[in-house]
Amino acid sequence: MLKTISAWFRSENRAQPGQKRGEAQVSASAHHWYFNKRPKDVIEADTLVLREDPIPALKQGELLVRTLYMSLDATNRVWMSDWDTYMDPLPLGSRMLGFVLGEVAESRNPAFPQGSLVTGLGTWSDYFVTDGVGYVPFPKPEGVPLADAFGILSVAGPTAYVGLLEIGKPKPGDTVVVTAAAGAVGALVGQIAKLHGCRVVGVAGSEDKCRWLTDELGFDAAIDYRKENVLDALKREAPNGIDVHFENVGGEQLDAGLTLMNDGGRVVICGLISTYNSSEPVPGPYMFRNVIMKRLTIQGFVILDYAEHFAEYNAKLVEWMRTGKLKYRLHIVDGLKNARDALGLLYTGGNNGKLMVRIGKESA
Repeated sequence: MLKTISAWFRSENRAQPGQKRGEAQVSASAHHWYFNKRPKDVIEADTLVLREDPIPALKQGELLVRTLYMSLDATNRVWMSDWDTYMDPLPLGSRMLGFVLGEVAESRNPAFPQGSLVTGLGTWSDYFVTDGVGYVPFPKPEGVPLADAFGILSVAGPTAYVGLLEIGKPKPGDTVVVTAAAGAVGALVGQIAKLHGCRVVGVAGSEDKCRWLTDELGFDAAIDYRKENVLDALKREAPNGIDVHFENVGGEQLDAGLTLMNDGGRVVICGLISTYNSSEPVPGPYMFRNVIMKRLTIQGFVILDYAEHFAEYNAKLVEWMRTGKLKYRLHIVDGLKNARDALGLLYTGGNNGKLMVRIGKESA
């Protein structure tokens, strides 16, 4: 999968400013966010810049995609760093990456006919040219709005499914703790755990979010980390200890979970969003000794490694969505021009639900 990403990156960023379309010209230009400056901490105004470029003529095997929706995810910040990660750091001067859903506006690739929907790891653009590497057709599920289908099935849903069921392996009666529980992934993790007979405790950052978790999503308890000491609150809400800890935040919340793990517990490291804006190394968990004392299994994962199984996971997710067993919120920001500022909401807790940008109008 990572080799596929590298091949994609070489092809996706081939059209740079100044290139023009040839005889097969569609008279149009495209807007793209370019990675301009590597951030030291938070994303700033000059980290990403918006430019308008001519759309290059299609070569045989290529397609022109009109972007409809773009997913904003915490990992977007990781791609801007020069850390040792699961893929090469995003080079300065290249187009910003993101998971996108688009409609094929023009095609010279028989695998992607004009008018069809495609999804994959694309660029922050309103139109872009690709050879199709890394993209797959997106069949719209019957009875599910397109925005909902993309918002849940592109990244958040498979991430929740894999992290909890394939790695966390919960059993009926287990206590599952989820941090960033009101986020796109965390909210799904908690509900899937409930569907599998678990007691679920969520950690979130406001009274409203905690109320949403318990009153609407069916969590057994929710902790507002801004108002309570997480460790003390977990002792109260998980009196029999923790069997599965699903980590999205890191720092003190991870330490609290490690402190209360039961023997043979599973710790799933999905994200460490509290560390992503730090240019300096952050302290490791103080309670790491419990990995030995409690014989814990700790595993991190990258959802791209499981892409070949998305159809299998999404079939189950769609079933739960249609039957109302999975509830969710979408936080949709309108306009490509607002993408950079919208991304910052992920790191302040300012989003309410799965964060997306609506770029193009859906076809009737």
